Amino acid sequence: MKKFTHSDKTITQREIMIAIPSVMIGVGVLSMPKDLAADTKAGDGWLPIVGIGVLILFVIWFITRFVARFPGQQFIEYAALIVSKPVAVIMTLVWAGIFIPLTSIQIREIANMSKEYLLPETPIEIIALTFFLVVIYAVSGTRVGLFRLNMLFFPIITLIVLVVFVFNLNFFSISHLQPLFKTSFTGFIKGAGSSIRSYIGFGILWFYLAYVEEPKQTPKLAVIGTIISIVIYVLLFVFCIAVYGNSSTANLLYPTIELAKSVEIPGEFFERFESVFFVIWIMAIFNTTSLTFDVSVFALTSVFTNTSKLKVIFVLAPVVYFIAMLPQELPEISVFEMVMSYTVISYTILVMFVLTVMAKIREVKGNG
Repeated sequence: MKKFTHSDKTITQREIMIAIPSVMIGVGVLSMPKDLAADTKAGDGWLPIVGIGVLILFVIWFITRFVARFPGQQFIEYAALIVSKPVAVIMTLVWAGIFIPLTSIQIREIANMSKEYLLPETPIEIIALTFFLVVIYAVSGTRVGLFRLNMLFFPIITLIVLVVFVFNLNFFSISHLQPLFKTSFTGFIKGAGSSIRSYIGFGILWFYLAYVEEPKQTPKLAVIGTIISIVIYVLLFVFCIAVYGNSSTANLLYPTIELAKSVEIPGEFFERFESVFFVIWIMAIFNTTSLTFDVSVFALTSVFTNTSKLKVIFVLAPVVYFIAMLPQELPEISVFEMVMSYTVISYTILVMFVLTVMAKIREVKGNG
C-alpha cells in the first residue's frame, strides 16, 4: 500500500489557532473544577483561571512574535544562532525530556477515566496500550496531518461542550456562585497553581511555527486560540459550581463528566449522555497526546538528523508507556501531573527569557 502524503507541507495560521486549545484542552479540564473548588470558595475559582490565562496569553504572544523573526527555521536552528549549537542541542533534548512524560500523563489519565466510566472490567494496561497505539499511528504520519485532525475534531468537541451547557441550564443556580470574593489571598494563590495545570502544552509553538506559511500573522490568531481556551475553562468551572455547589464539586473525582451525566435530553434520546460526551472528549485527549508525543519526536529528530522519524517513535514508545504505568494510585498521578505542569511552564518561560536576552546581547535579529 502506498503511503499517503499531503500535497502541502505548511501549516496555516488558522491551524495554529486551533492547535493551541487542542493541546491545552485535555484530561486536565475534567478534574480542573474539583481542584479549584477545593482551593477557593463559592464561584471565586474563575479569577485564577482568568488571571493565569491572561499571563499565558502574553507568553504565547511573545513566543509567536519572537519565533516569527526566524521564518522556516526549526527551534534548534535559530537557537543555535543565538546561544551556540551545543547549548541549542541541550535545550532541544530537554524539550524532548519534558514532552515524553507529559505524553505519559495523558495516556495514564485517559486509561483511568476509561476504566472508571466505560470499561470497568478491562485492565488499565490494555486500555492505555490501545489508546497509545492509535496515537503512534497518527504521529507516524505527516505533521501537517495532525493539524488537519485538530481542525476536524475541534468543532465536534466544542459542540459537545455547548450541548452540556445548554442542557444544564435547568440546574443552574446563581446562589451557588455567591458570595463573591470570599476566598483568602492564600486560596487564590493555590487556585492559580491548580489553574496552571490546565494551560500546559503551548510549548509546541517553539517547534511548529517553523511550518507556518506567514508567521508574522500568527500572534493575533494564537491569542484568539488562547482566549477560546480561557472561555471554555471559565464556563466549565462556573457551570460545575452553579449545578453542584462548591463543596460537592470539590468532592467529585471528575466534575466535568458528572456535569455531562446531568444532561437529560427530551424524549430520552440518550439515556447515558456521559458516554457520548466521554467518547467525544477522547478526541480532545487524542489531539493533546498526539501533539505532545510528536514534539518529543520532533525534538529528537532535529538533534539526531540521521535517524529516521519511525525509528525514534519505536524507541520512544516503550519509554512513554513504561512511564505511564509507573504511578500506582490517583494521588501519585496527581502529584506527577502537578510537577510536570510546573516544569513545562517554568522551562517555557526560561527558554523565552534566555533566547530573548541573548538575542539582544548578540544582536541576532533574524530574517523575519
